[in-house]
Amino acid sequence: MSINSALLAGVSGLTANSAALAAISQNIANVNTIGYKRTQGEFSTVVNSQTTGAGYSAGGVLATARHYTSQAGQLQRTTSGTDLGISGQGFFVVTEKAENLNPTDARLFTRAGSFSVDNMGYLKNTAGLYLQGWPVDAAGNITTDPSDLTRLSTINVGSVGGTAEATTRVQLNANLQSSQNVSAAATAASTTPVGTGAYDPATNSMAMYDPEAGTGVKPDFEVTVPVSDSKGGQRTMAISFLKSSEPNQWYAEIRAIPADDVTTGAGLANGQLKTGIVAFTQDGRLDVDAMAALGADALFADPANATLNFGASDDAAPAAGGANWAAGLGIAEQTVSFDLTAAAGGLTQYDSASVVQATLTNGTAFGNLSEVQIDEKGFVTAIFDNGVTRQIAQIALATFPSPDSLSEVSGNAYRVSQGSGTFNLKGAGTGGAGMIGASQLEASTVDLSTEFTGLITTQRAYSASSKIITTADEMLAELISIKR
Repeated sequence: MSINSALLAGVSGLTANSAALAAISQNIANVNTIGYKRTQGEFSTVVNSQTTGAGYSAGGVLATARHYTSQAGQLQRTTSGTDLGISGQGFFVVTEKAENLNPTDARLFTRAGSFSVDNMGYLKNTAGLYLQGWPVDAAGNITTDPSDLTRLSTINVGSVGGTAEATTRVQLNANLQSSQNVSAAATAASTTPVGTGAYDPATNSMAMYDPEAGTGVKPDFEVTVPVSDSKGGQRTMAISFLKSSEPNQWYAEIRAIPADDVTTGAGLANGQLKTGIVAFTQDGRLDVDAMAALGADALFADPANATLNFGASDDAAPAAGGANWAAGLGIAEQTVSFDLTAAAGGLTQYDSASVVQATLTNGTAFGNLSEVQIDEKGFVTAIFDNGVTRQIAQIALATFPSPDSLSEVSGNAYRVSQGSGTFNLKGAGTGGAGMIGASQLEASTVDLSTEFTGLITTQRAYSASSKIITTADEMLAELISIKR
């Protein structure tokens, strides 16, 4: 009977509008939920099969929920460096537990990036879900995999200890006074035969100088250079200069202070690391060609490749002219390069007082973790108070062919569904994945004006559906009363 179908159509209208009201209520309740994606009830007509000449049978309406998961919310600035927002496509990969993850443990996906460091150092959002990323291996490399979730691990910033960085480069900006008087020891070294008390890097060197004992030769000028070893320990090198009687040439020695910090091979003594001659041009610059012509007699035959090599403490005895760190120090091998021809200065010989303008090194002493920063590519970097930075991990972003078809779970997260398609793991800014914004959070996509308007229309539609039922009831009552 058509009246019965009208009655049932009214019931379907009540059911459908109830579902729409539930979706609107969910949206309004989550208007301030970080990363929330609005849901909307959408209606579709239900049509019953009709028999010709038998009247019309109303089918009613069916409500389905449509999830706008792919709709991006506005990024809002925060004061926390671990708050993360995604500008573009992609979801953070999260898990419900931080440690001992198995392949069977659920991996969820979310845009809610309000992460903070928990008591174990893991990054966890307000729903208690832990952020996943590709870790840095022992060699400092990050190996990404677009399809294997088990290659991800929970990002931990609390397990990062202190670090140090060994010195590998020294830039020396210093001037040697060209009018420096030639000492008696240097003069004696240039006579034939060699005079009494002559300077000799092997038997009467600047490294042997001791005014109280009356040994060695006093340098005309000396520069000390701080050096950090592989453990962050502070070592000291000294570069001593003695003006030669040969114009534009100086004797030079590089030595360790104290001398027992190193073990040296034949030809070196008293902590010496390198000895030789430094030559200058007539306009006061380092004479690279002259030093190349000096060959083995030069401090560095090739000033552009001026390096000192220290063997490790546990290496075998050094060869002639070589040096190891002392066995008691227990430190690793090290190569220190000297920049003596820097455009900003370098080593010069002008007729002004001998002076050191700057000694620049790149090594650092031991430093503690001061902060953790996350850049737009998702690289998590530890910054130490000694200026050293070290990457910890890279945040993985998951993209889907149909993100609107993901299945919702509690905690403002999603699971893979048959309709969503399989995930694809990417680094931020690659393969269509969005960029990551640190100190930003994605706002809810709920628009209150739209929801309140929908609330009014849904209420009216519900009332109208109830009128269908009451009207159909009155018509049935009229039909029943015909017999009276």
